[in-house]
Amino acid sequence: MRNGFQEDWVLHTLMIEGYDVPFRFKRQGKYRTLRGARVNLTYYPTQEMVAGIPVEIMKVVRVKRT
Repeated sequence: MRNGFQEDWVLHTLMIEGYDVPFRFKRQGKYRTLRGARVNLTYYPTQEMVAGIPVEIMKVVRVKRT
C-alpha cells in the first residue's frame, strides 16, 4: 500500500445482453458477481488498440446495483 491506496487494480469486463461491445471498469478489489443482476451504469464510448486494430469499448465510470 502506498499513500493509503492499493496499487493493484482489477479490470472487470461486463457483457450486456443485446450489446456486442464490452463494458469495462477497474476497481481496487474484486467486485461481487453481477450475473443476472439489474445495474445502473454510467459510461462513455472509447476505443482501445488490440493488435493494431481499433476496438470500440464502453468505459464504465459508475456501477450501481438496483
